[in-house]
Amino acid sequence: MPPKLNLPEIELKLKAPTTPKGRPLVWDFCRKRYVALTPEEYVRQHILSYLINNLGYPKERTSVEAVVDVNGQNQRADIIIYDIEMRPLLVVECKAPSVQISQETLDQALRYNTKLGVRYIILTNGMRHYCLGVDGQKVSILQQIPPYEKGV
Repeated sequence: MPPKLNLPEIELKLKAPTTPKGRPLVWDFCRKRYVALTPEEYVRQHILSYLINNLGYPKERTSVEAVVDVNGQNQRADIIIYDIEMRPLLVVECKAPSVQISQETLDQALRYNTKLGVRYIILTNGMRHYCLGVDGQKVSILQQIPPYEKGV
């Protein structure tokens, strides 16, 4: 049983295990397909639901596991949400609940942001969440994740 996260409860649509490791599959409502329910995916589904259902971020402008070219290497950002003009607005880096949010986690998100140029970076392991405001080279810690209408 996954741990209770510091996010609103959601109902996950699960399917019997079909992965080599015997993990159940979970319906990803953004990607519109079943994916392996890893601990990180559990966090990703909860933060996606929170951003879309509680803070008003548009599902149709949300990309999950989006490829970002960082120094000639394709890497995957957990979540990118775009503004009304389809410019990257927010990037989320998710970790499993057992993984501490560290400088390494921040560095990973900042590498994505060299290409994306977002206004907000969210780091979460489902238990602890950090939201950073980015203004050029200046990065500041915000007290909370801004709702979509305030962030654009």
